Amino acid sequence: MRLRDQINEDLTAAMKAKAVERLGVLRLMKTAVKNKEIEKIKELEDAEVLQVLVSMIKQRKDSIEQFTKGGRPELAAKEAAEITVIEEYLPAAVGEEEIAATVAAAIAETGAASVKDMGKVMKACMAKFAGRPVDGAKVSELVKSGLANG
Repeated sequence: MRLRDQINEDLTAAMKAKAVERLGVLRLMKTAVKNKEIEKIKELEDAEVLQVLVSMIKQRKDSIEQFTKGGRPELAAKEAAEITVIEEYLPAAVGEEEIAATVAAAIAETGAASVKDMGKVMKACMAKFAGRPVDGAKVSELVKSGLANG
């Protein structure tokens, strides 16, 4: 089953179960996907839907940070609950060991020798992680240390 269809099906189930919080998040997800489809003027593939969901999570993490700084823990908790629902639709996140192995392989493949080649290595790494949630900051950190030591 396609991811967008799964979201729609779960939305219907949440309506029937009267799960208000979950229903709200699923509606936001459906709307975000629909808006992206309108923007691209075509139905999204699963990989594109995943990108939309990952960006929704990133927005919520930014909001949590702002709410925490602003002394609004109740709003930060609401955003964290939304992230939990959205993450149900994402494949398992890439582990730190896999990130390290991919970074080492990308450095070797690209022949990168210094930090000046960081963009090349990052591009190669992120292409290998396409469609899977990965901590870009962690990848960047490992690429920097790998190039500095190399």
